[in-house]
Amino acid sequence: MAIIGTGADAPDFELDSHLDSKVKLSDFKGKKNVMLVFYPLDFTPT
Repeated sequence: MAIIGTGADAPDFELDSHLDSKVKLSDFKGKKNVMLVFYPLDFTPT
């Protein structure tokens, strides 16, 4: 696992969307700003 600093470009990845399709981070490059947020599960000792 690589640690990426603030302001660095994120590596491209693909996820399932809620619309039953795939979404790639690169789909938004140059079109929209994207904020990545990582949220730990509720009620876990984080």
